[in-house]
Amino acid sequence: MLKQMMLLVAVTVLLAGCAANGGFDTQKALTVGAGVLQATTLDENSVKQTASLAATELDNQSTVAADDSAYMKRLNNLTRNLRNYDGLTLNFKVYINAELNAFAMADGTVRVHSGLMDAMPDDQVLAVVCHELGHVKLKHSYNQLKERLMTDVAFQAAISVGGTIGSLTASQLGQLGHAAITARFSQSDELEADAYAVKTLKRLGRDPWAMKRSIETLQSKYGSGGGFLSSHPSNPKRIEQIEESIRKN
Repeated sequence: MLKQMMLLVAVTVLLAGCAANGGFDTQKALTVGAGVLQATTLDENSVKQTASLAATELDNQSTVAADDSAYMKRLNNLTRNLRNYDGLTLNFKVYINAELNAFAMADGTVRVHSGLMDAMPDDQVLAVVCHELGHVKLKHSYNQLKERLMTDVAFQAAISVGGTIGSLTASQLGQLGHAAITARFSQSDELEADAYAVKTLKRLGRDPWAMKRSIETLQSKYGSGGGFLSSHPSNPKRIEQIEESIRKN
């Protein structure tokens, strides 16, 4: 891993130092190279701190349901046993948005769109939430954010000495927040998050088949894509794996 990090720094330094006139800008190369090195050593707390800042910015850009609204009362009731669950500290809010969607971030931020809550009964909404918890617990959300910070030069400049997050602009934080909404996970990640949701529903004494029904509801609304299924694509294998997970767990 160390050799890979050093190779990444070396290649980036070489490319960054190439000037338009064919010469080599040493100062530029060293500056960018330092940013890459800092990004490769980025610690978990810094990544989670970035997620929290991005979530705050996203909340500011969105229409958030009031605490006394029917949406928040319903979500609070569904998640009352999930505020501190499986080693996670979680926070939940509803965005007033017609799109059928939900997402989570590395710090334990979970956001559910009102459109999804309108389209589903309680057991299915809870299943989707538990699926999102899977992405947090299994570090899928964390790994995506860390990779973005490590590979995007614009964010490397915001990482200070020692791998801590420096000054990110509101625009940058907003970009990271929106990336979380539309994050696409691998099929392996999706299947793992589904299995985690099934396991969690069973632990809570709830119907694990709600995970399968939630996917079927989304498919009936959007077909094979759109909303939640745009970032969490479904296929026959996914349904089969959910059924298998229910039967064996």
